Amino acid sequence: MVQGFHPSSKKTMNYSYKGKVLISTPDASGDIFSRSVVLIVDHNENGAFGLILNKKNEQVSQTIGELFGFPVDVFEGGPVENDKIFFIVKGTAVNEYYLKINEEFYLTEDTETIIEEMINGRLSTENVKVFSGYSGWAAQQLEGEIQRKFWTVADVYHLDYTGFNDHNLWKKIMQNLGGEFLLWANAPEDVSMN
Repeated sequence: MVQGFHPSSKKTMNYSYKGKVLISTPDASGDIFSRSVVLIVDHNENGAFGLILNKKNEQVSQTIGELFGFPVDVFEGGPVENDKIFFIVKGTAVNEYYLKINEEFYLTEDTETIIEEMINGRLSTENVKVFSGYSGWAAQQLEGEIQRKFWTVADVYHLDYTGFNDHNLWKKIMQNLGGEFLLWANAPEDVSMN
């Protein structure tokens, strides 16, 4: 369970974006969310929790790889609590502390168990994606950002959340959405240069 995020409440909401993918709309800000693809891991009345799938952090990857004793690709989950490590794992849960994303994937913070399972060969590194930090939204904040068109919500089928999704993922999804999104997919990263 993600600390500070409470999945149940007596408040009601009309729609949850849990399991959806957010595609950032192009902007000139150059912040961490520029050209990001964010998986919404949980969303309820209290807010939303997500992880950026396509922003590898080279420096943290090297540091964590040295700590773990084998190469590890670490992705920037978002700008919140960058000192925390999260794992998306494909398959059956290997620990009791996890949050189910869907039938195929789950999220955990249980670093000790995940590393032990990988070292002992019971969990393939190909079925684990490591994140530093997360993306968080307060109650109604995500809905407001979507309404203001900061994000496009997409159902992306057959996306392997544990796969190596680099900066090209954003462009591929935009191209698949077609229409006006195709224009954004082919725009330069700095839209002021257009």
